[in-house]
Amino acid sequence: MKRKKQIIVSVTNDLVSDNRVHKVCTSLEKMGFSVLLVGRKLKNSQQLNRNYQTHRMRLCFTKGACFYAEYNFRLFLVLLFRKADVLLANDLDALAANYLASKIKRTELVYDSHEYFTEVPELIGRPRVKRIWEWLESKMLPNLNHCYTVCDSIAAVYSEKYGVPFQVVRNIPIGNTTVPKIKKEKREKIILYQGAVNIGRGLEQAIKAMHFIDGAQLVVAGDGDIKDQLEELVHNEKLQEKVHFTGRLSIEELSKLTPTADLGLSIEEDLGLNYRFALPNKLFDYIRAGVPVLASDLPEMKAIVERYAIGAISNSHDPKKLAESIHAALNDEGKRNIWKANLVQSSKELTWENEEKVLKGIFSEFL
Repeated sequence: MKRKKQIIVSVTNDLVSDNRVHKVCTSLEKMGFSVLLVGRKLKNSQQLNRNYQTHRMRLCFTKGACFYAEYNFRLFLVLLFRKADVLLANDLDALAANYLASKIKRTELVYDSHEYFTEVPELIGRPRVKRIWEWLESKMLPNLNHCYTVCDSIAAVYSEKYGVPFQVVRNIPIGNTTVPKIKKEKREKIILYQGAVNIGRGLEQAIKAMHFIDGAQLVVAGDGDIKDQLEELVHNEKLQEKVHFTGRLSIEELSKLTPTADLGLSIEEDLGLNYRFALPNKLFDYIRAGVPVLASDLPEMKAIVERYAIGAISNSHDPKKLAESIHAALNDEGKRNIWKANLVQSSKELTWENEEKVLKGIFSEFL
């Protein structure tokens, strides 16, 4: 019997809510690989139940330079001493260990860039740290043969910068899953933000906008660096009755929450190229769940929203103007009926099964 090819997939998060990585691993299993997904375990990490192997490392550090150094050192040891035919690194912060291990073991290396890492808002205004990441990137990316990323804009930037072709695999939901049918009785409307609770996501402005919106509540589903600050902001603005935080949710929990929303927010600010070219997972999750979208006037998101006519574009992050956009998107029934009909049609085209074809093209040569 032919031995299954082994692939080790690595990412710096705790695996619980990373839908993109989960879908990639599931696709690789379907292709015939034996998959091991490596991440880290946090104090509050939920249990995992996956159809592939997982390994989560308990680390002493949780952020900053010490975290990245410890993570990559520990990951390097895992990659060095476990059998693998292919390594798949997710994002620049997991690439160093994979790159070194692939050179030592002469193993195939594939790189999945989830974002334009060196242009994330967390590095804007930190030129020394940014230069370190850019230096690491410049030493590794030109030597990679198999790369893909989340949208055309980021692929074009990387290809031009390093002379390496990047393919595109968008983070689109699986098409053959059943979205729960939610009976929406008379209640306050739900404005949903789901995803990382970090700077530049328009969350502070969305919270302040709730002063000008009645008959609706804002639900923030996720966790991140500024969650505590936002909770304090809600308290200071006396908006506890209008804004609610769920904390981090599993993929399964989120799939039940999303269809209950009346409007999904994807209102990233233009803080550097990473957000300018953003094509967030949540945008496609809203589409799959049949939820109209309010998105920022940024090229990749705007192109999807306008091409499929499934929501509106906000031209301002001023809280009062943002509230006007939210109010219109919630209450213009004529437009909402059109959007909902288009959401049904677009969700048939925007499926992971179509994106999976690119993955098969990349990984089939290793089988």
